[in-house]
Amino acid sequence: MENEVRIIAEAGVNHNGSLERARQLVKTASDTGADLIKFQTFKAEEIITRRAPKAKYQVEATSRKETQYEMLKRLELDADAHQVLKDDCRNLGIGFLSTPFDMESFELLVGLGLEIWKIPSGEITNLPYLRKIGALNHEVILSTGMADLGEIEDALQVLEKAGTPRNQITVLHCSTAYPTPMNEVNLRAMQTIATAFKGVRVGYSDHTLGIEIPVAAVALGASTVEKHFTLDRSLPGPDHAASLEPDELAEMITAIRNIERAFGSGEKKPCPSEAGNRDIVRKSIVAACAIREGEPFTEQNMSVKRPGGGIDPMRWDELLGRKSPRDFNADEMIEL
Repeated sequence: MENEVRIIAEAGVNHNGSLERARQLVKTASDTGADLIKFQTFKAEEIITRRAPKAKYQVEATSRKETQYEMLKRLELDADAHQVLKDDCRNLGIGFLSTPFDMESFELLVGLGLEIWKIPSGEITNLPYLRKIGALNHEVILSTGMADLGEIEDALQVLEKAGTPRNQITVLHCSTAYPTPMNEVNLRAMQTIATAFKGVRVGYSDHTLGIEIPVAAVALGASTVEKHFTLDRSLPGPDHAASLEPDELAEMITAIRNIERAFGSGEKKPCPSEAGNRDIVRKSIVAACAIREGEPFTEQNMSVKRPGGGIDPMRWDELLGRKSPRDFNADEMIEL
C-alpha cells in the first residue's frame, strides 16, 4: 500500500441487497480516499439454520417478524454482482475485498482472484475454514471480536500450519458489539496482541459510534483500520446505525492521514517551520542598566531578555566578573 496505514471502508451488507447501492458505496469509498472497500459474501442457506435467532442489535434495526435467515437471504449479492463490484474497484483505483462466510462463497472469491483474505470474528474458531484460507498462502487479515488470546493463538497456528506465515497476517483487535460502548473498546488489547504474537502486524476493526477510536488506534500503532460506512444511517438494515456516513468517513480518513504525517522520523531537532521563531522567542544576555567600559559584569547589571541572537543565556556564568569591553546602554545586547 502507498499509505502506511491501510484503511478498509467496510460496506458489509449496507447495500441492502441492491447492486446499484453497492456500486454507490464503491464510488463513495474511492472518493473519500480509502485503500480498500470490503463487502460480505455468503449464501444464507450455507451459514445459518432457518430458525436461528437474531442478535439484539439486529432485532432493533430490522423487522421483528423477520428471521435471521430471511434477513440474510435478502442481503445476498450473486456472483455477477461481485464481478461488477470488482471491476468498479479496479476502474476507480480502490482495492476490492469481501469476507466469505461459507465454502461456496470462498470458492467464488477464489475465482475472482482475491489476494487478501479477511477472516471475520465469527469464523475464528472455524477450523476447516481457517485451513482453506491458510492453504492459499495469501495475505490474511484476522478479526478477533469475542476471542481471547488462546483462541487467537489457535487460529494463527492453523493458518501457519496450512501454509500462511505470520509475516503475511494482520490481527485486528475488535469488539463484536454494534455499537461498542466506549468503556469496552479496550484499545490497549491491540498492543497486547502485538506483544503476544511476534511477527504479525496489528490493527483495529471498529464498531463504536464516531471516528475518535479508529483515529486513536492509529496513534497507538494500528497498521490497518477497518470501519463500517453507509450512504445513509437512517436506512433499514442491521449495520447502518453503527456506520459512518460519507462525510464522516472522509473526516476519519483525513484525520488518520494527518496522524501519519505527524509521526515524523522520531529524531528530535528543530523543524523548518520553527526557524523564523527561534530568535523571536529565545533570549539574549542584555545590560540591565548602563554599563561602563571596564566595569565587571555582575548579577545586578546583566539581565536576560528577548530577542535571541545575542550571547546565549547559558553562558551567564562565563560573563560574571568579566570586564565590559565597551559602554552598554540599558537593554542593549552585551557583546564580547
